[in-house]
Amino acid sequence: MSVYLEIPEFDSNFQIRSFTNDGMTIVYPHWHKEIEIIHADKGHINIGVNNQVITVQEGETIFFASGEPHYFLASPNSERIVLQFDLSLLRENSLAQKDDRSLVEVFSQGERHSANWQAETARKVEQLVRQLHQTVNSSLEGKKYLVMADLYQLVSLYFHEIPKQSSTAVRTKSTNQSKDVLDQVNDAVEYIEAHYFEQITLGDVAEAVGFSPYYFTRFFKKNMGMTFVEFLREYRLNQAMFILANEDVPMTEVAEKSGFGSVKTFHHVFKEQMGISPLQYQKSLQRKMKSKIS
Repeated sequence: MSVYLEIPEFDSNFQIRSFTNDGMTIVYPHWHKEIEIIHADKGHINIGVNNQVITVQEGETIFFASGEPHYFLASPNSERIVLQFDLSLLRENSLAQKDDRSLVEVFSQGERHSANWQAETARKVEQLVRQLHQTVNSSLEGKKYLVMADLYQLVSLYFHEIPKQSSTAVRTKSTNQSKDVLDQVNDAVEYIEAHYFEQITLGDVAEAVGFSPYYFTRFFKKNMGMTFVEFLREYRLNQAMFILANEDVPMTEVAEKSGFGSVKTFHHVFKEQMGISPLQYQKSLQRKMKSKIS
């Protein structure tokens, strides 16, 4: 299972990668500081984000800014192109003008789904994503120059043609975190991922990563934007929502697999956070999926 914080494996000197996944490649809830652009190359893909499922139809594109949690549900008979890159590639410190929005703002404020863009803008982005995918995976002479040329064209579209979201209440992680800090956060999250279905405590995680409970409390809140307890609850809820969307199992099993001590606790926490019961959530997802297929 993918960790909640994903650290993509890039060439150490050129932080961009592009690959394809089929629709049965399920990716658990995660976030990363890199920009991620996904293009539905064949069939439609179902992506969980902000407690809802977005269906990206064939030919459409969606992107996620730094720190936006998302996950992929099973989408049979589909294929997707995934492009990930670190904003540091774009040399913002030397190229940005005084009144320019930061690249973090540009991407976090942008409307993520191409279904809400002008058709010509969507076509341009698709063309650039396809070119980048091909070039990144090639051995062409001057490959990195070609990649950078396309990346700068892509960024110019996000500055000038991608519309802003109607509401930009997007929680983003800082992209200024050093790799050492990200590695430490990742160590903590990996421990949580391996033990979230147990009765773990803040002290357990702090000890596992070599911090005192006091320091770990402050470190975690600063770098994750929430307390350990809030994160663990949200992580377990994300696992539960993923299971409810992908598996047909009894609620006792959903509760056990997602780390809640009992069905009663699971039901209470889920309804408190989501406003509906787990069963109602599952049925609403099934109705939405059936209506989109038909």
